[in-house]
Amino acid sequence: MLTLVRGRADRLRHLMRGLARQTASPRELVIAWMQPEAEPDLPDPGCPVRHLHVPGEPMPLAAARNRAAEAACSDLLVFLDVDCIPGRSLVAAYAGAAARTDGLFLGEVLYLPPGGLPADSDDATLDRLGRAHPARPPVPEAGLRPEPDAGQLWGLSFALPARAWHAGGGMDEAYAGYGGEETDLAARLAGSGLPTFWVGGARAYHQHHPVHVPPLQHFAPILANAARFRARHGRWCMTYWLGQFRDAGLIAWDEEAESIRLLRAPTAPEIAAASRPDALFS
Repeated sequence: MLTLVRGRADRLRHLMRGLARQTASPRELVIAWMQPEAEPDLPDPGCPVRHLHVPGEPMPLAAARNRAAEAACSDLLVFLDVDCIPGRSLVAAYAGAAARTDGLFLGEVLYLPPGGLPADSDDATLDRLGRAHPARPPVPEAGLRPEPDAGQLWGLSFALPARAWHAGGGMDEAYAGYGGEETDLAARLAGSGLPTFWVGGARAYHQHHPVHVPPLQHFAPILANAARFRARHGRWCMTYWLGQFRDAGLIAWDEEAESIRLLRAPTAPEIAAASRPDALFS
């Protein structure tokens, strides 16, 4: 199990308590800290814990995942976002999928509402509170379902064989800041012939945090990373966000364009106005 952390120590503690409740414990938990020091007083996740420090600005998401994968000793890499609480069967479901076939494995994520979690929340409580993202397809209750679009990979919860990760070179660290590095990885894995599957039972619960709609706080890195993806793969990624930026009058762009033309950057008041403290989805 691998996760990345900058701040959000309370979220990490919920993740670790969720690991301690697993029906099958992970071999280890690798925490890549994108901050100077590890947080103190962490709970026991029921497995050995390895700590790494990955400095960098903007937040080094691709580098942190690469360093965590390099340090991991398991044959199966399971990535879980620090905001996510693993359901009790998540580790067992991913391990069962990997025992059946090679693939890029995607798990279901339910989004929890604002307001904090009830004490000692179990899966039944989290199932009742959680909501599926409207842009995601339904996930089977058990077993595997092939997914033809590897771009369904979001970094909240996924797994793949360590050998596939290393053979593909991991994440491209030239993707700086927010956006694009996961879609680039998915495209390269699909190009290598690795199939993608949804995994029943690998459910996680995303702990609420405020979002921006559109994500104007990441405006510059999204443009740069979208252009990098277009140059490599001949198509655009993050088209939903690019469309929102276009509709806001910030860029000239469409899906047939070869480049993005910057009209203006968002202002500080526009970024503040895009904040949606109670929204479940971005």
